Amino acid sequence: MRWRGRKESSNIEDVRDGGSGGGFGRSNRRGGSGGGFRLPGGLGRGRSGGRGGPVRRAGGGGFGTIIIIVILFFVLKSCGINPLDMLTGGGGGSLVPKQQDQTARPTPMPQPRTDSGRTTSSDEMKQFVGVVLAETENVWHGIFQQEGREYPEPKLVLFSRSIRSACGQASSATGPFYCPGDSKVYLDTSFFQTLSRQFDASGDFANAYVIAHEVGHHVQNVIGVLPRFNQLRRSLSKAEANQMSIRVELQADCFAGIWAHFTDQKGLLEKGDLEEALNAATQIGDDAIQKRTQGYVVPESFNHGTSEQRKAWFYRGFETGKLGECNTRVFEGY
Repeated sequence: MRWRGRKESSNIEDVRDGGSGGGFGRSNRRGGSGGGFRLPGGLGRGRSGGRGGPVRRAGGGGFGTIIIIVILFFVLKSCGINPLDMLTGGGGGSLVPKQQDQTARPTPMPQPRTDSGRTTSSDEMKQFVGVVLAETENVWHGIFQQEGREYPEPKLVLFSRSIRSACGQASSATGPFYCPGDSKVYLDTSFFQTLSRQFDASGDFANAYVIAHEVGHHVQNVIGVLPRFNQLRRSLSKAEANQMSIRVELQADCFAGIWAHFTDQKGLLEKGDLEEALNAATQIGDDAIQKRTQGYVVPESFNHGTSEQRKAWFYRGFETGKLGECNTRVFEGY
């Protein structure tokens, strides 16, 4: 992808190590929120420290708080709700199916290397992310304008190891994710190394696909798909919720393909870029990940779509560039 020297988004929040330091969930933001160069859902809304609630200091709850949390866990389980799904999924959507979320471990990874063998700097990675985010902003502003609407730009938070979002706490093992509670995409760029080394999906456009997919979830949030999904899933069985989740994820893949369509029209794609994105979509299908991690597949547990489905929907968006072609029938009208 021809990204060097292009305009970078101002909607980057870099909270990676290098600021005040700190452990799990510490703010550690450099430059404040919304400024600088700028793997979710219901549980984060209404939590202490979220939008509209007082922030409680750690240690204030004690043993009684632990008992309440344990009781709440089992009450939710008895109602057919997986609290872990609410924390890491919740309709916001991480790029990688939950099988990977359960098996991955946040281990330190070496910095990515360029074709010449030089180590890619953290600043260079930030520039790449900023350019890709800016290109998504350009594309979606144009599409929304044609529909007579304004496109509210999301923020993208770069973090390392762990982060606290409006959707709860997450670690690098969660993978990139979008949180509808604060309209932000969360990305630990070490995931790009995971994508390359564990999923055999390398290349800058494979990485760009990751960002475009999560921005696709933001588009879903704006047009009402995610809010309705989060509302409906409470009354669904796990099997029904998984099927609806698949359609949500495939639509985000299609939206990523729409972005790739217009990026190609600008002449920014290079030879092999499309293949990189299609390969990434293939490698992170539910079936591919289950085969890789456990040696067999359980279709009933799929929640993101098969390799063929993910590749097909990304390509549909790429080929047509039309929002109407991304109707995965999450529910009637979408």
